Amino acid sequence: MSEQRKIYVVSLGCPKNLVDTEHMLGILTQEGYGIAEEVKEADLALVNTCSFIAEAVKEAVDTILTLADLRKTGRLKRLIVAGCLVQRYGYKLKKEIPEVDIWLGTGLVGRIGKLIRVPDKIFSIERPIYLADHSVPRLRCTPFFTAYLRIAEGCSHKCSFCIIPKLRGPYRSRTMDSLLREAEKMASEGVKEVNLVAQDITAYGSDLGMKWGLETLLERLSQIKGIQWIRLLYGYPGGITERLLDLMETVDLICPYLDIPLQHVNKEILSAMGRASEESPRQLVEQIRKRDRDIAIRTTLMVGFPGETHQIFRELWEFVRWAQFDHLGVFAYSKEKGTRAAKLHGEVPPSIAEGRRDEIMALQAEISLQKNRAKIGQKLSVLIEGFSEETDLLLKGRTATMAPEVDGQVLINRGVGEEGKIMAVRITEAYHYDLVGEIIE
Repeated sequence: MSEQRKIYVVSLGCPKNLVDTEHMLGILTQEGYGIAEEVKEADLALVNTCSFIAEAVKEAVDTILTLADLRKTGRLKRLIVAGCLVQRYGYKLKKEIPEVDIWLGTGLVGRIGKLIRVPDKIFSIERPIYLADHSVPRLRCTPFFTAYLRIAEGCSHKCSFCIIPKLRGPYRSRTMDSLLREAEKMASEGVKEVNLVAQDITAYGSDLGMKWGLETLLERLSQIKGIQWIRLLYGYPGGITERLLDLMETVDLICPYLDIPLQHVNKEILSAMGRASEESPRQLVEQIRKRDRDIAIRTTLMVGFPGETHQIFRELWEFVRWAQFDHLGVFAYSKEKGTRAAKLHGEVPPSIAEGRRDEIMALQAEISLQKNRAKIGQKLSVLIEGFSEETDLLLKGRTATMAPEVDGQVLINRGVGEEGKIMAVRITEAYHYDLVGEIIE
């Protein structure tokens, strides 16, 4: 009997990319491949790439080159590179890295099973219109108690700095029935936390003629037995409706958490970004904060966009101080070829942009510390994730206002916890981003 072929996987980028990786893994396991924990055990390596900004491109290329060296010398027989980097730079890269056997653009996820059977080298990029549904095999890489439910693919917004619509195609929603069936399957497998993801979840159903797509989906998902938390990730500012906030206030299992990438506060910069709307970021924050339920807001901001003067930056800094965000990520603008923003005048030197990023993050660190200190003594519901990576003497977990991977954590130094269970924890210590507590028996 021949030894089972094994695949080693590297998934880079966002959770939406991870879902693609999980689908490819599901298809490949149906083709008879096992999973290799280390690359030295693998016959086949798969890298699913990101190319949103220059740093992501560098990380992806470095990963490919490392595996290409092993392709020359080790057990590794084939190397597959898929995703956004291929869609964007594939024609150039295939000449520079001949060790790669298969190059697949973003629209080829569903065909990997057929293509892997072809012994020849393959290069395939098509217009990205593919949309995986519940029928496509999927091997989840997340812990058993949490999963990402991708409700749509692509993007139809026209942000001047963003390359994603060219890489992922126009916005296309999955059907409600497909999403409910996948969510029911997740719940039957023990998933407690379902994280809704898309480039913009608030646009869900708009391309299918639905008026209240996201809101209706949430109402239906909240009726599925076994799901305890539903988290909303990546909502466009203009799509946060009063009806959505009503649902978040009245349906307990919808996490009091909104991830809304605002990017900036200055009107001129937002207009140049292609993100101008009738409602200002300040009005949106006020709209959310006036609710009785305390809804955590996570946002991302961009500094150093062309035309951002020192005075405009101070306006952004003051906005952050006023808004008191629960979670914040700040990025220095990256000039990306192929975007409208790349042609704008008024470039900000990278060193100044990075300094502005550091200044806002220092402010946010103090805001986060104050918010966390206010939680000392409180009893919070925490999803137990298992032992801390630092020591087996501590458990780790997250509250409903902490998303996987990107936000802080709760470290637990007393009590008996059960992985995958939501348990009551009393907070005893607070740090800039993390909390410490003890399980209440």
